[in-house]
Amino acid sequence: MSKHILLLLFLLSLFILPFQPAHAQDVSGPVYIVQPGDNLSSIADFFSVSLAELMAANGITDPNQLSVGQQLVIPGLEGVTGTLRTQVINFGDSYRSLVRQTQVPEDLFRKLNHVVSPSEFYVGASMIVPEQQEGREHTRVSLVEGESLLEVAIKNNTSVWSLAGINSLQGSWDSLPGDTLFTPGESNGTATTGLPSAFISAEIRDLPIKQGGTAVIKVQTNPGVTLGGVLIDHPLNFFINEDGAQIALQGVHALLEPGVYPLRLDAILPDGSRQSYEQMILIVSGYFSDITISVPSETLNPSVTEPENQQIISIVSTATANKDWQGEFNIPVALPFCIKDWFGIRRTYLGQGTDIKLNGFHSGVDYGICSESNPYDIYAPAPGTVVFTAPLTVRGNATIIDHGWGVYSGFWHQEESYVTVGQYMKTGQLIGKIGGTGRVTGPHLHWELWVNGIQVDPLDWLIQTYP
Repeated sequence: MSKHILLLLFLLSLFILPFQPAHAQDVSGPVYIVQPGDNLSSIADFFSVSLAELMAANGITDPNQLSVGQQLVIPGLEGVTGTLRTQVINFGDSYRSLVRQTQVPEDLFRKLNHVVSPSEFYVGASMIVPEQQEGREHTRVSLVEGESLLEVAIKNNTSVWSLAGINSLQGSWDSLPGDTLFTPGESNGTATTGLPSAFISAEIRDLPIKQGGTAVIKVQTNPGVTLGGVLIDHPLNFFINEDGAQIALQGVHALLEPGVYPLRLDAILPDGSRQSYEQMILIVSGYFSDITISVPSETLNPSVTEPENQQIISIVSTATANKDWQGEFNIPVALPFCIKDWFGIRRTYLGQGTDIKLNGFHSGVDYGICSESNPYDIYAPAPGTVVFTAPLTVRGNATIIDHGWGVYSGFWHQEESYVTVGQYMKTGQLIGKIGGTGRVTGPHLHWELWVNGIQVDPLDWLIQTYP
């Protein structure tokens, strides 16, 4: 047979024989299933392995060739087997309750998540757990004052040893009143979280919460439970929603430093006993810019500004039980409109002809005069009751509307106001005229939105429904 024929047969074999992909090295370890949005670098970072190690363990030569559902061996986790998954930490999930929920041995849980401190487990972060076995359900209970582990065991038809095993307890002493425990058996319909038994579920949106954002805290409780609590350092006001849940709305200050802050929920049960739960919540940057503005010096005088600020705060710090709005808020000016200044911008105010300087932020949205039709008209963005209308030094001719549940709209710098205190406003009803009164550099409407005593970005309320 000639060399040419042999060469031809060899080339044909390359097409006839099936392609054999590269095989992973002989590396044992748990398997992770690729999720939408994953890439090889993010997976490597998440499991604290190098990209090269991850590629070598899976025989990957091109890091860009990754598909959803693909199984990847994770190296460097000796002794760990099975399939791993990620889980977002929700409110009610503490380090201790997560160990109990997942039924993962604590040493393995710490190894998988590279735990340095239990305080790392704040709402919105992700963790790694092995896939749970099917058919393993637990009922959530809470120790009350004076109740022993033995009493809980008897009440739930189990043993102290079983409770200790499920809940990773060192002994009967390793639990405190209010501690959330799990008992064997079918779920009682409550969420399997670390929340005390008075709470059926708790939902926080929108996570992560941004500077100048509005936090929605929605809690389902057992009948007869009264709720309170604190977010950062602001007492929460809860109201009953149409679906029976209790809801609190809370603004987050635009100047609050990004980081993690406490959220505590307090429950008073029908028998007078109390249960509380506290967890850290992530607050992220609102990414605001900085500007400098020259204004009349009298509008920066603390003897004027501070009493005026306190007057406004005293009005908007009361939460009325009647919720007047439904759905999204409307734009308070005629269309087309233009925004002159956005919420949250860091401002340095310079007093004209003086060395007075004041640092602050823009606490609302400024609308200019851009419409040919009714260019100066200001309209109610949502239903509510007028609780203030009067001229002020900084804010000019001002109007405040109470929408209920601690939500207030403020309309500053008006040329004229057409409303009176106590008047009920419907959406789109005329409030006044855009003007240039107070601390301004030109005519505009400053629309401010307060949620439980804190200014928030009004534009959020134009594009999404609260609660």
